[in-house]
Amino acid sequence: MRDISNIARRRQAHIIICGNEKGGCGKTTTTMHVVVSLLNSGYKVATIDLDARQSSLTNYLENRRRTIKKTGANLVMPDHFRCEGGNADSISANENTELGRFARILNDVEITHDFIVIDTPGQDSYLMRLAHSMADTLITPINDSYVDFDVLGKIDPESGEVTDLSHYARMVRDARRHRRLVDNGLIDWVVVRNRLSHLTSRNEGRLLDSLKDLSMRLGCRLAKGISERVIFRELFPIGLTALDELSEEVGGTAPTLSHLSARQEIRQLISVLRLPIDDAGRRRAQARKTWLENADKPMPAMSIFAEEA
Repeated sequence: MRDISNIARRRQAHIIICGNEKGGCGKTTTTMHVVVSLLNSGYKVATIDLDARQSSLTNYLENRRRTIKKTGANLVMPDHFRCEGGNADSISANENTELGRFARILNDVEITHDFIVIDTPGQDSYLMRLAHSMADTLITPINDSYVDFDVLGKIDPESGEVTDLSHYARMVRDARRHRRLVDNGLIDWVVVRNRLSHLTSRNEGRLLDSLKDLSMRLGCRLAKGISERVIFRELFPIGLTALDELSEEVGGTAPTLSHLSARQEIRQLISVLRLPIDDAGRRRAQARKTWLENADKPMPAMSIFAEEA
């Protein structure tokens, strides 16, 4: 792992990483809803898509931008960046290129934004490991099944007890240790259970017990995420989220019971994440907004981030 001490010391924005090495677990959907929630609360948010090949977050935001252009809807948007990977023959050269691109993006947003939200690729890579080591909050969505649990740990098929850690869990453990050595920072790791069934089953109970066992070993927290709802798939092509106000002009339909239930799920998830979005955070956001409106004046290095006495 390359030295990130200069980046870590310099930044002020709260960094949120959404990561999992398994695809189809709802990373981008979860990321997008966290972003819109923060924007709706008045914060200045930058988003970074590290999955240059799939680019799901970038595509989601492009769909949202098209909806704004087509309907004139007043939808909040983050400042978005897409970080390309290196394409040289040398692994070392690619890593240097990726580090440089990532550092330049962070340099552009680390002081001027309240939150930086990063969507990572569904496979192990140098850039993914680097981003994880810089997280303040790490969100790991998994589908509520033992198939997805396998990315975190191995279990005894009879007792359901965790017998070993999987590759991704070991990578996060190493990233947390690295972060602690760099700036004594702590990564709040939240495993989010997505695609929850509306019917309680024996398998669901066993899985929850296994997750609780794993959380004790890894020091992560558990949270309920999004249920298996069609609305989340329907909103992607138009770039909307359950937190947006739907109408026949925007979204093609009026809000349904499913939409309102999905919105409540997201609000509960945001609450469990315990992000710094209290009154003090809102004051910092307002201070930054005021400074940006008077950009000809020098910005104090730390004052807009300090708590009021």
